[in-house]
Amino acid sequence: MKIEYKGTTYTIPKPFDQAFMGADPTHELTIQNPYSNDSVKLPAFAVAIYDTIKGAEMTEDYDIVQQGISWFQKNFTQQYMVLLD
Repeated sequence: MKIEYKGTTYTIPKPFDQAFMGADPTHELTIQNPYSNDSVKLPAFAVAIYDTIKGAEMTEDYDIVQQGISWFQKNFTQQYMVLLD
């Protein structure tokens, strides 16, 4: 799956392409780090990947966690530093 956002085409890998991204995957949302209370804006498709990472942490599916973290590091580096680092 590919999504165009702010002039860049993002590839959404499996299994994240199955995540619910809402009616407009490019709609921006504000997400807050629950530990630091710092927040960032992300498009809905990136929020879906973030939510999948957090769910995979709870179920101890570390392959999905690592895949999602790698995607964030490559595609949303600054937001990764706030939310997942």
